[in-house]
Amino acid sequence: MTAEWNGTEVVFRRVGVDRMDEVLSVLDEAAGWLHGRGISQWPARFEAVWVQDAICRGETWLVATGDEVAGTVTLDWSDPLWADHDDSAGYVHRMAVRRSAAGLGARILDWAAHAARQRGARSLRLDCVRSNARLRAYYKAHGFAHRGDVPVGGAPGQRTQDGPVTWVSRYELALPRR
Repeated sequence: MTAEWNGTEVVFRRVGVDRMDEVLSVLDEAAGWLHGRGISQWPARFEAVWVQDAICRGETWLVATGDEVAGTVTLDWSDPLWADHDDSAGYVHRMAVRRSAAGLGARILDWAAHAARQRGARSLRLDCVRSNARLRAYYKAHGFAHRGDVPVGGAPGQRTQDGPVTWVSRYELALPRR
């Protein structure tokens, strides 16, 4: 799928561990921006161990516009947060864009929906902290339906068996066959 944003081609490149610093840089910039606005969507900084497994599985992508790395996204094929749904789906995690690329998120979601559909998935799913009303409205505006709120262990952005509990809202986009 070829995408364009603001007159510039958008290129999705699967990353290896050799580019982990670039992924972390984008995530940390987005996390800092969120924290500056009092939004507890993610931790203030990401740790390499939180993204390493997805990178090693080939599920993490850098998104470039022109010659600039403008964003990152992880698209994987299972998520225990959705264990109560057994149909095939793609799961968007850690989608972030640099502030210089604000607005690129819609193209990333389009790409993820296309990639999931190509793989035979019936839906695209994601989640965000329940208290992030602006992001929840963003997902709804892009066609995602709210599928309930569930508790997860760990601080926002983490998924652990211990630590504080964070409530997240789940969203799903149906991917009709074409």
